[in-house]
Amino acid sequence: MRRSRLVGYLSAAVLAVCTALTGAATAQADTSAAATGYVALGDSYASGVGAGSYTSASGDCKRSTKAYPQLWAAAHAPSSFDFTACSGARTSDVVSGQLAPLGATTGLVSVTVGGNDAGFGDVMTTCVLQSDSACLSRIATAEAYLDSTLPANLNSAYSAIRAKAPSARVVVVGYPRFYRLGATCLGLSETKRAAINAGSDHLNTVIAQRAAAHGFTFADVRGPFTGHEICSGSSWLHSVNWLNVGESYHPTAAGQSGGYLAALNSAA
Repeated sequence: MRRSRLVGYLSAAVLAVCTALTGAATAQADTSAAATGYVALGDSYASGVGAGSYTSASGDCKRSTKAYPQLWAAAHAPSSFDFTACSGARTSDVVSGQLAPLGATTGLVSVTVGGNDAGFGDVMTTCVLQSDSACLSRIATAEAYLDSTLPANLNSAYSAIRAKAPSARVVVVGYPRFYRLGATCLGLSETKRAAINAGSDHLNTVIAQRAAAHGFTFADVRGPFTGHEICSGSSWLHSVNWLNVGESYHPTAAGQSGGYLAALNSAA
C-alpha cells in the first residue's frame, strides 16, 4: 500500500513537471511564431529612390514599389509589413520617426542608414563640381566624422530598435561601391572615383562594426554590385542625372532587386 502511494505520488510529480515544461515550450514556440512581422527602416537607399514607381502616399519619402523591402515582403508574405524608410533620413530620423511599428511581434527588421549622417550628398556634389583636391578634402572630412561621431549615432539607433523589437532579427544593409576603376568612362577622374569608393568602404566598415556590437547581421551589398558599378557598362546605379538630381548615385530598380534584395535574402 505504501509502495502504491509512493508510485502514485512520483507519477503525479513527473506528470506535473512534464506538463509545466511542455507548457513553457509551447508558450515559447507561440511567441516565436507570432514574431513574424517585417519592418523596413532607413534612408533613400531603403525607400527606393532611383527605382521609380513611388507610392503617392509616401510623399517626399519616395517609397518605391521596387525597393528591396517591398520586394522581400512580396516574396515572403510576412504576417505584417511596415515600410517607414524615408528619403533623406539620418539615424536621428529613424529613432524619432520610423520606429512606431516595431513591437513584440516584429520578427525581422532591415535598416540602411548612416550615409546622410556623413554628408553623402554634399560629398558627391563637391566631387562632381569641384577639383580633385577639393573632392579628396571633403571625403577626408566625412571619414573623420565616420570615426568620431557616426558610431555613437548608430549605437543610439540600434539600441532603440532592439528595445522596441526584442525578438526581431535585425539586418543592417550597407552601401555599394560606386565606381568600377580602371575603365574608360566619362565624368569624374580616376582619383575621385577611387576616393569615393574608399569612402564607401570606410562607411561600411563602421556600420558593420556597430551592427556586430549589437548582435545584428550586416548585409554587404558590395558583392552583388560587383560588375554593376558606374562605368561598368552594366550599372545598377544612376550616375549624375541632371533631369532628376535626387536620383543620382542611387540604385536603379535592377540594383534594388539584384543587389539589395539579394543581400537581404542572404542575411535574413
